[in-house]
Amino acid sequence: MCGIVGYIGKDKCIPIIINGLEALEYRGYDSAGLAYVDKGKIILKKEVGRIENLKNNLDMNVESYLGIGHTRWATHGKPCQENSHPHRVGNITLVHNGIIENYDELKKELIDYDLKSETDTEVVAAYIDKLYKETKDMLKVLQLLKKHLIGSYALGIIVDGINKLYAIRKDSPLIIGVSEAGNFIASDVPAILRYTNMYYLLLNDEYAVLDEDDVVIYDRDGSISTKNIEIFEGSYEAAMKNGFDHFMLKEIYEQPKVINDTINEYIKDKKSFFAKMKGLEKYKAIDIVGCGSAYHVGLVGKSLITEYGKVLVNVDIASEYRYTNHIYSKKHLIILISQSGETADTLAVLRKAKKENIDTLAIVNVVGSSIAREADKVLYIKAGPEIAVATTKAYTCQLMLLSLIAAYLGVKNGNLDDSIFEEYHNIVRLLDDSLKDTKDIQKVAKMIWQNKDVFYLGRKVDYALAMEASLKLKEVSYLHSEAYAAGELKHGTISLIEKNTPVISIVTDDSIRSKTLSNIKEVCARGALSIIITNQDISDNEMYTELIRLPKVSKLVESVLVIVKCQLLAYYVAKLNGCDIDKPRNLAKSVTVE
Repeated sequence: MCGIVGYIGKDKCIPIIINGLEALEYRGYDSAGLAYVDKGKIILKKEVGRIENLKNNLDMNVESYLGIGHTRWATHGKPCQENSHPHRVGNITLVHNGIIENYDELKKELIDYDLKSETDTEVVAAYIDKLYKETKDMLKVLQLLKKHLIGSYALGIIVDGINKLYAIRKDSPLIIGVSEAGNFIASDVPAILRYTNMYYLLLNDEYAVLDEDDVVIYDRDGSISTKNIEIFEGSYEAAMKNGFDHFMLKEIYEQPKVINDTINEYIKDKKSFFAKMKGLEKYKAIDIVGCGSAYHVGLVGKSLITEYGKVLVNVDIASEYRYTNHIYSKKHLIILISQSGETADTLAVLRKAKKENIDTLAIVNVVGSSIAREADKVLYIKAGPEIAVATTKAYTCQLMLLSLIAAYLGVKNGNLDDSIFEEYHNIVRLLDDSLKDTKDIQKVAKMIWQNKDVFYLGRKVDYALAMEASLKLKEVSYLHSEAYAAGELKHGTISLIEKNTPVISIVTDDSIRSKTLSNIKEVCARGALSIIITNQDISDNEMYTELIRLPKVSKLVESVLVIVKCQLLAYYVAKLNGCDIDKPRNLAKSVTVE
């Protein structure tokens, strides 16, 4: 969610912090602010809305070399200047990501402070100021703070009169960037890539002190921690638009490459593939857990693993799974899917599983993220930086990896032979071809962009794809869209169909094809604007206004072709509606609070 950037060094800090915040815009925010030291005095600048509003109120040439910045996604209090970060109380100025669950209790101890905002963050600033006045030692304060704060937090802190930058984290991500020109704190790597690709991962309950030449990190016991520097494999340029109008479109077109990268990571040679997947065949039951698109991709994975792996699979939304009771078998696996590896609800499920001694497997995009570190086994996708809030390439890479798990289990149990792996290399070429001509999808976008309601239909795996397609349309275009299992139409849903209501049907599963076509006829009889995405011709042209025809390939890979068409449709509808496609309202890229 919110973005943190801090810098102390030899260069002017304001341009560096603003550039970093702009690189984190994908995380979602409703206000932005910056604090910097100018001639020994801390100056605060905060604005509601986009970073551009903040930039217009800043002098980039100020001789300041220490500062912290923040983009806020409101959790406590409405978006306004008073609630925006940074917050300053007494000698303490700070920025905060996360939620402090006991801030009301802490507030009762702060009777000497006149707090102005509605936020938990200002309470933390006051509490740190209270501890600092008592101890006169920020290292002691940070060590004590961990005992008093309940909840999640990543904090960047400046103290009056001290030319240092302090950082501490628990359950909200924070990295420490290092360079010859100075040192950084940030919520995510893209914020520092213009200046350095070298960083330290700050782990839970660790804290750090930065000056312009040095970084000292302390572990949870207060001892100095020796860490290895991480090197980010990507580049700053990889996070830029490269001529595309939006990051979302750029990332849609990157999918042939990143899918190929993900496939090659696992099946470049059969020996290494079987080594990386080794042991998965021992499980008799699998729970797949995720949020949003990660949940939807889990539903596709369930279909494939059940059919080819012949394993019992359950899929749950992480925010539901963590609060419900589960019956586990002796050979039970929980697969956790998260692009960022920091999704709060999914991370909570992982920790719950660990307490119950259930094996865990993480599918994540971010190396070294919390879920990746804490899971028993991790399989990385190779999606690279995904900037647009609405996921595209991470989803399809996750889909490919779940498909490879299904293929591995199918080969191990004799349902498939290893020639199936050729399908994975072929799909990259077919997807690339599909992206070369998008006239069909742009035509459909022009048909539906002014409608208030859109419905998606499908059965089995097509229903799982319909759910993700509908979510994409909602996320970026703000059209009301719903996905329904086609067989449920007669149980109430068909009452919503009227003349020219767009109904987009996905029909790729031959085993249920005739049933879905019957449902399509039912909506056509009620005047629906019928659009069909399918892998076969349909002779009855009265069943559709537009037919999106896909090549017929193995079930293990064809879902990718379907969903990319649906991603493009969502993009073009949003563009026609003039939406802020990369940063949809109220949404955040990495949901690190419950």
